[in-house]
Amino acid sequence: MAQMTKNALADSLKTLLETRTVDKITISDITEHCGVNRMTFYYHFQDIYDLLEWSWIREANKVLNGKKTYNTWQQGFLQIFNAVSDNKQIVMNIYHSVNREQIEIYLYKLTYDLLIGVIEENAAGLEVRDDDKKFIADFYKYAFVGLILDWIKNGMKADPLQIIERLAVLLQGDIKKALSRFKTNKTYQTAADD
Repeated sequence: MAQMTKNALADSLKTLLETRTVDKITISDITEHCGVNRMTFYYHFQDIYDLLEWSWIREANKVLNGKKTYNTWQQGFLQIFNAVSDNKQIVMNIYHSVNREQIEIYLYKLTYDLLIGVIEENAAGLEVRDDDKKFIADFYKYAFVGLILDWIKNGMKADPLQIIERLAVLLQGDIKKALSRFKTNKTYQTAADD
């Protein structure tokens, strides 16, 4: 029952975001649209931004379901672009009312989850520390989020498939190479010893 209520609140927020920016939506608007009282809202979420983050993660899990491997990462990123494009008005209303940092946080969570799956798969059989794998995932996460934020800022005009194809050329084999360089941490231990 609690999950159904959370989903209903998220769906109401999504519907309201089709016509308004986040800063123009109140908790009363959401609960009225959803048919629940304010206390129900506060039982599940601290504020609208908490609901927004939960909604974003819920949608991300749907989008990336099964697309977290080396062979499917391009499809996963393309699905992120397509999901943003399919919800263009909602995304633009969030983009224009929430500071860029908040959107970055949402996108970072989404892309990190995809990337760490790819990195873990490529690291199989290699002795690479977890913090080195996280470092690699963070590096690529920042690059991808920068690309998608520019795409959003420029009105989502560029073809996502072309962006992903160019990204694939750029990254071809690089994750595996990075993991090999970090293997047993010799790369930066040697540099630190010099």
